[in-house]
Amino acid sequence: MSTQPELFTWEFATDPYPAYAWLREHAPVHRTRLPSGVEAWLVTRYADARQALADPRLSKNPAHHDEPAHAKGKTGIPGERKAELMTHLLNIDPPDHTRLRRLVSKAFTPRVVAEFAPRVQELTDRLIDGFAEKGEADLIHEFAFPLPIYAICDMLGVPREDQDDFRDWAGMMIRHGGGPRGGVARSVKKMRSYLAELIHRKREEPGDDLISGLIRASDHGEHLTENEAAAMAFILLFAGFETTVNLIGNGVYALLRNPEQRELLQQSLAAGESEAGSPLLATAVEAVSSRGVTPGPPAGNPLLATAVEELLRYDGPVELATWRFATEPLTIGGQRIAAGDPVLVVLAAANRDPARFDEPDTLDLFRRDNQHLGYGHGIHYCLGAPLARLEGQTALATLLRRLPDLRLAGDPADLRWRGGLIMRGLRTLPVEFAPRQI
Repeated sequence: MSTQPELFTWEFATDPYPAYAWLREHAPVHRTRLPSGVEAWLVTRYADARQALADPRLSKNPAHHDEPAHAKGKTGIPGERKAELMTHLLNIDPPDHTRLRRLVSKAFTPRVVAEFAPRVQELTDRLIDGFAEKGEADLIHEFAFPLPIYAICDMLGVPREDQDDFRDWAGMMIRHGGGPRGGVARSVKKMRSYLAELIHRKREEPGDDLISGLIRASDHGEHLTENEAAAMAFILLFAGFETTVNLIGNGVYALLRNPEQRELLQQSLAAGESEAGSPLLATAVEAVSSRGVTPGPPAGNPLLATAVEELLRYDGPVELATWRFATEPLTIGGQRIAAGDPVLVVLAAANRDPARFDEPDTLDLFRRDNQHLGYGHGIHYCLGAPLARLEGQTALATLLRRLPDLRLAGDPADLRWRGGLIMRGLRTLPVEFAPRQI
């Protein structure tokens, strides 16, 4: 690609990686006009991206945006401003960020997430049971989408009888341009009303759930306002489900397009991946080694875990990190950024930077030293990463075990990617397999 590529077209959405490769080489910190009309800097190299994600001069607070009138309110989630849902972790800086993150981080420790594993497995099996006998499915709508919705609803304490409403609102929120005009903002408003009511009910009858925990913290002097509690619950739901939808969808698609890698993972799962000495796993390692790739993973580090990390790097769920705004003039990658300018770190580009990753455009489930930026870096590193990893590992392992002959139904050229600036994910993923009796 010798000339500057066109960004944010449908062709770009289908495969943005050649365009990002051009930007990394020719314009690694590039100012562009986004489809919304907002002008922003795109940061595409790994080293620059990592520096920018941890730079305190890049604020998360939209108040620092030196925005012209036509750009008002176009840098966040549609409807969050009107619904008074702005005071969440994606829009604030220390010390408020530190205080709110400390409150909610207790719910996402590896120990707490591990205790949630049986529920995630139960949900996964139930969803697969729903289509296993048909021999076909749309893995986005029937599997990747409902799994994290129901999981995060359980974690927040949304009663089971209300969870389908959440599923409907969330579906509207991730359709972006695919739904009715104003539909996202309306869904955000409905969710805000519901959360206010739920917080009131949990104050009267607290349970062993995340919203009750936030209320208990605010009642014990942590000064969490009702708006903060509602915004926190909202962003955990919003950020906690779409990333996992895309992790599962993009991950399954990448495995279907790379059958040799998928076969290695299936062999490892069949062998019992924690058995480092199993013959099948040894064969899998030998097969990868023969291609000149350093074998892994080390004993006690299952291939499933490294596979999910590689899928996060290769075609991760978050294409661009959420908005940042320069609080003062600064330089990134040799480029001067003015105070008030928006900066978008392109995680998808950084994760395929050949200066950081060997053969970055190759999917290698045995990849070592995979310090990808799929969940960000610095104080805004994704809080829900342990839960997303659990859901991703459970979903992929169970699908491959239960439907080992899973294959793409139709032509990959017919697949469409959702239009949206931050997230990267498929609208649908039609698959076929031999019907299974439940």
